[in-house]
Amino acid sequence: MSPENPMAFASSKCLGGTLRSALVAAALGAASAIMLAAVVLPGWAENAAPASTVSIDNFTFAPETVTVKAGTTVTWTNKDDIPHGIAWVKNAFAKSKALDTDDSYSFTFTTPGTYQYFCYIHPHMTGNIVVEAATGENTTR
Repeated sequence: MSPENPMAFASSKCLGGTLRSALVAAALGAASAIMLAAVVLPGWAENAAPASTVSIDNFTFAPETVTVKAGTTVTWTNKDDIPHGIAWVKNAFAKSKALDTDDSYSFTFTTPGTYQYFCYIHPHMTGNIVVEAATGENTTR
């Protein structure tokens, strides 16, 4: 920038101001995002019900045993090309309808204990849901 070219000087001042404004806006946006995440996300996490998933694939439940806290919803999703169904060994919860590929069945476990289940179409397929209470006591259901 030379005093001989006043337009170059004015142009560089304008560019510097624009750049400074952009940096300030970016900093304020980042700060707002951090504050929003710090305030909103923990609230969502507190309000979200715990959940767990079981995949049905290749004639197996995966994982075979799931351990959850009372109040957790467990969802089984059929990834096989043939139907499967979920039933409890001692009828603790209603059995699912036959699940076609990508169908799901969910159940919320409220009582601590070990729940043994199986596929009522293919009884050799078995699994367990272990529901823990706050005190950690469990019984077999």
